[in-house]
Amino acid sequence: MPQVDEGLVTAVCRVAQEAGRATLAFHGGAVPFERKVDNSPLTAADRAAHGIIVEALRRLTPHLPVLSEESSEQEAAGRLAWDTFWLVDPLDGTKEFIKGSGEFTVNIALISGAGPVLGVVHVPVTGVTYWGRPGQGAFKAQAGQPPVALHSRPADLERLVIVASKDHAGPRVEALLRRLGTASTAHLGSSLKFCLIAEGQADFYPRLQPTNEWDTAAAQCVLEAAGGGVTDLEGRRLAYNKPQILNPSFLAFGDPRHDWRALLGD
Repeated sequence: MPQVDEGLVTAVCRVAQEAGRATLAFHGGAVPFERKVDNSPLTAADRAAHGIIVEALRRLTPHLPVLSEESSEQEAAGRLAWDTFWLVDPLDGTKEFIKGSGEFTVNIALISGAGPVLGVVHVPVTGVTYWGRPGQGAFKAQAGQPPVALHSRPADLERLVIVASKDHAGPRVEALLRRLGTASTAHLGSSLKFCLIAEGQADFYPRLQPTNEWDTAAAQCVLEAAGGGVTDLEGRRLAYNKPQILNPSFLAFGDPRHDWRALLGD
């Protein structure tokens, strides 16, 4: 595992914050966008944040490759041979960004082997930054304020708070929400769903619709460092640098003592 010291954590948080400030220059009003090959939207803010992050990470750790959602196929070639690399979503929640919502984030993760060893999630509109490292805890800081340690909470199955995507909950999750009559629901965009669980304000995020590795890596690291977990539907930790960049369906939760798969039913 690479050395992830406080100096590196601080530097990566600053990179995410700089990229976040760049996105705000394009936020508000009508946001022009184009469609990528997979039909997902791409804005000038995505490109600006990508450029800032990639350049900064290459200066910070010139020996490590960077894979961003906006990387070219040529830049991503050979990624399966990488043991340690940066995995970046320069603007997670582009649909929310286009709508004018503040529910978008900048996500930067350091991957070693099959999992994240550092995750930074920055929220440009609020100025909040989350970060976490395995065994070193998870933290949240408002600009200019000291960091606060994050801890996921024990789950009360009679009073669950379930987080779901605004645009991609899917029929199975919607059925779960109807079935659990005592649960409340929080709908959020981007990786903020993981962070809400890491903060102890929610319990469970089932995601059965498609995501990519860069969508989840940084926030997974924050949640795991706060005491929670992210697994596939077989109970295996969500893994990275697979031949297929697409994630399987997954469950994110704050309390690892419960069988969250059982809640989904058949």
